[in-house]
Amino acid sequence: MALAFDDFGRPFIIIREQEQKTRLRGLDAQKANISAGKAVARILRTSLGPKGMDKMLQSPDGDVTISNDGATILEQMDVDNQIAKLMVELSRSQDYEIGDGTTGVVVMAGALLEQAEQLLERGIHPIRIAEGYEMASRIAVEHLDRIAQKYDFGVSNIEPLVQTCMTTLSSKIVNRCKRSLAEIAVKAVLAVADLERKDVRLDLIKVDGKVGGKLEDTELIYGIVVDKDMSHPQMPKQIEDAKIAILTCPFEPPKPKTKHKVDIDTVEKFQTLRLQEQKYFDDMVQKCKDVGATLVICQWGFDDEANHLLMHRNLPAVRWVGGVELELIAIATGGRIVPRFQELTPEKLGKAGLVQEKSFGTTKDRMLYIEHCANSRAVTVFIRGGNKMMIEETKRSIHDALCVARNLIRNNSIVYGGGSAEISCSVAVEAAADRYPGVEQYAIRAFADALDAIPMALAENSGLQPIETLSVVKSQQIKENNPYCGIDCNDVGTNDMREQNVFETLIGKQQQILLATQVVKMILKIDDVISPSEY
Repeated sequence: MALAFDDFGRPFIIIREQEQKTRLRGLDAQKANISAGKAVARILRTSLGPKGMDKMLQSPDGDVTISNDGATILEQMDVDNQIAKLMVELSRSQDYEIGDGTTGVVVMAGALLEQAEQLLERGIHPIRIAEGYEMASRIAVEHLDRIAQKYDFGVSNIEPLVQTCMTTLSSKIVNRCKRSLAEIAVKAVLAVADLERKDVRLDLIKVDGKVGGKLEDTELIYGIVVDKDMSHPQMPKQIEDAKIAILTCPFEPPKPKTKHKVDIDTVEKFQTLRLQEQKYFDDMVQKCKDVGATLVICQWGFDDEANHLLMHRNLPAVRWVGGVELELIAIATGGRIVPRFQELTPEKLGKAGLVQEKSFGTTKDRMLYIEHCANSRAVTVFIRGGNKMMIEETKRSIHDALCVARNLIRNNSIVYGGGSAEISCSVAVEAAADRYPGVEQYAIRAFADALDAIPMALAENSGLQPIETLSVVKSQQIKENNPYCGIDCNDVGTNDMREQNVFETLIGKQQQILLATQVVKMILKIDDVISPSEY
């Protein structure tokens, strides 16, 4: 341990409790960080592409998740190492910003770290490697702009959007129904999209699921599905042209806020109290009837007496509806949420063409469908599946497809998938490396090699010979000057991704390269790791 002394020759502490801390410096620290990053990338590498494998994760309380979505896998993994946490955050930021490509971005970062390790062993300074990577990422992003194609679509021509969503879904567990799910996702996004402003509010799309049925029964409902039923079994199960009162006040007499006690010592007093309570309920129900409501949706419960009265007065009601669902119902039906009965007016009622209660299978499970709403900008994707895990994974897959459709509406440029964009960028970066004098050109070449990791992982996961397949496709791209040749994962018989209809969004691909480069630069700049030693 190096001791430091002050002007008077007295030793002083630089790092408190130094003997209880472990410290890695210089090249050792960088190597340890790189191996941690590579370990995370290695876990996700096998789940890349349409033939990628799924991971099964068990949480401490016994919940099992099966997924091949990079962000979900890393989120569920309990990661201790700080550098591995950076990789988890990298995947999460790709998920928040783009929604798709969460596995690819981690595989890309792992490949960049692997190449950096070889350069460090040659004695190249980490800052020079980081600068070289930065230059190379700029070249790759500009090249992606050049090979991207604009895709025109409209409300009537949704095929381009559907094809791109199918590419996203083809790597998921739900790929046998990818066509129908892609169409559902695109229609849902177009229902809530503002095409003039190129804006999509994904929170207006509710994704709900119910165990039972099969994946093909998944449907898109132009309205809201609520997991509730009518409060009384004898209330009508179907209401047409419903006028809905949306209430956040309970159907019960008001309770004083302070502590109170009512002394009832005679029968007459009890009768008076009961009549008073009944009158109160009567007034509530009458207020709802007076404004013309034909359905009451209440955030709170109401007791049997109120329920009985509502039933007698032919006013169907639904109780215990959550706050988020109430908001969605209000948006969909054009109604207002009413906090007090006194404020109920006919203008505040929501309108829906059809409200019906549907039951599923033999389980007596019922749900309420609110359809043909006044404002159809709130929609529900209702998923069916054989078990809970299947439904959860389908929800994640639908989320990815919704995000891809949203990105295409924001920016309608696409690049071709199957590793073709990465191979093309690799060739462009390799060619540009010679123009840069200095040590950076080594890093730029290493970046080009790292870009090849994605097509190689795709080939490997599809059961092809990785190096042989990659070299064949690369030479074909250079020979024919065709940047659309990629790995033929599905054995279609052609390498041209235009014929296979494999697309990815341009902004998603650019974001992958930029995010991976940023994180790798950050990891390379760390040369001293001080951590508390294990007890």
